[in-house]
Amino acid sequence: MASRTSKYYKKNNRARLKRLKQQTRYNKSGKGRRITIAANKLRRKLKLKKGDKRDAGHYKGSKTKGRPQNRKSNRARIKPRRKK
Repeated sequence: MASRTSKYYKKNNRARLKRLKQQTRYNKSGKGRRITIAANKLRRKLKLKKGDKRDAGHYKGSKTKGRPQNRKSNRARIKPRRKK
């Protein structure tokens, strides 16, 4: 099931392109690279391959320690709260 954000960007091409441009800049920044490097390091440590059904679930407050965790439960844990 697609999220509200996903549906919005599918309908609004101009907004989607603007977001992709911003996201590309962020991913190339120092902070964006550090996040990617830490995530890849943990995946290697846990021996998770690309396409694996599990995520590298981080322990609370840690970037370098974690456990293999089901994608669904890992991603459900970090969902932002929606305003009503």
